[in-house]
Amino acid sequence: MTRLFGTDGVRGLANDTLTAPLALKLGAAAAVVLTKDRGSHQRRPIALIGRDPRVSGEMLAAAMAAGMASRGVDVLRVGVIPTPGLAYLTDDYGADIGVMISASHNPMPDNGIKFFSAGGHKLPDDVEDEIEAALADLEEGGPTGTGIGRVIEEAPDAQGRYLAHLAEAVKTSLKGIKVVVDAANGAASEVAPKAYEAAGAEVISIFNKPDAFNINDNCGSTHMDQIQKAVVEHGADLGLAHDGDADRCLAVDAEGNIVDGDQIMAILAVGMKEKASLRNNTLVATVMSNLGLKIAMKREGIDIVETAVGDRYVLEELNAGRFSLGGEQSGHVVVPSYATTGDGTLSGLMLMARMAETGKSLSELASVMSVLPQVLINVPVSNKATIMGAPTVQEAIAEAEAELGDTGRVLLRPSGTEELFRVMVEAAEKEQARKVAGRLAAVVSAV
Repeated sequence: MTRLFGTDGVRGLANDTLTAPLALKLGAAAAVVLTKDRGSHQRRPIALIGRDPRVSGEMLAAAMAAGMASRGVDVLRVGVIPTPGLAYLTDDYGADIGVMISASHNPMPDNGIKFFSAGGHKLPDDVEDEIEAALADLEEGGPTGTGIGRVIEEAPDAQGRYLAHLAEAVKTSLKGIKVVVDAANGAASEVAPKAYEAAGAEVISIFNKPDAFNINDNCGSTHMDQIQKAVVEHGADLGLAHDGDADRCLAVDAEGNIVDGDQIMAILAVGMKEKASLRNNTLVATVMSNLGLKIAMKREGIDIVETAVGDRYVLEELNAGRFSLGGEQSGHVVVPSYATTGDGTLSGLMLMARMAETGKSLSELASVMSVLPQVLINVPVSNKATIMGAPTVQEAIAEAEAELGDTGRVLLRPSGTEELFRVMVEAAEKEQARKVAGRLAAVVSAV
């Protein structure tokens, strides 16, 4: 049986695989599981529900609220808010459960449901499994009369609380920095420009007018060409691109060159080490991070701990080792002192603060690491589970690794959110990486 939860919650085509009835039942099941160990409390359990602006979010948030209220949970709907904002507010409001309705960087027709426990922490696999089991055994009905939860439709101070938190986290003045912000017509469309302006930056906003249908539509961190052009056209110092729920941030330097998550982590790690705030001089990164990051961090006297792909696994390692910085090449950067999950707006603030503190351009800061040529091909497949077990795939991997030797590497893995298999190849030369990746992708596609 296919697991309902993927690497980042439950995700699918809205009103097809991810329906309102499913959201209602998930809400009820999550309410049962996530409130069962509360002990004796004077008040009823509270859940916060936020969403990104895509059209199906309204429907799914309403169903989720109904499901939770049916199990005696009071629900506060905070409206459109970035995922890290919802995580922060879950803790700030003292809620027992946080729910974010978002498919992050996925196209508009998709949507997803992400759960947070008290304190704003993503759920471990075993708790998600418990919710799935409760979903299968969910009894009809629930409390009646005064036992039914209330649903409060808006929280007017939610955005203000999150903005105040960001301002407290990064106090460096950004005066004199001109930044283009691509909000992906998503959850950061209001918050990110406000946060950067409050810190003193001159902000030029693009793709910040969500209409429920244009989220991630040829914009944001998965379509960087738009912000590359805008930075050069406006003569900006940098550009910052978020995804639909703003837990990611990628950057562009003044010449229009992309500065990815690995480079952002390298910049922040060096800065934090200088301030003695990089705990154990260690950075947590995933297996997808570029070899260039490892080389640069070794030169700077910084250790790297590797995890599986997914910010939840980065978070687990950060918490287990009590480290202070981690993230992914895709732009998820986690700073546990200020956030319980990746926060794209916080990353943007910290990156610009490093520019302001050093007086260096983004390109100068990013030169701390050299990016080895990397090619990533997303291969549509019918069954992700069968790919790595195929003899043809194993043979192709062995041939590729023999060809690359110590000058590169190969990584194949299933997408956690889509029916895709990701083929990644790094090599000393771009053309070699492209050829090897193409051969591997063809083999995967034929399985």
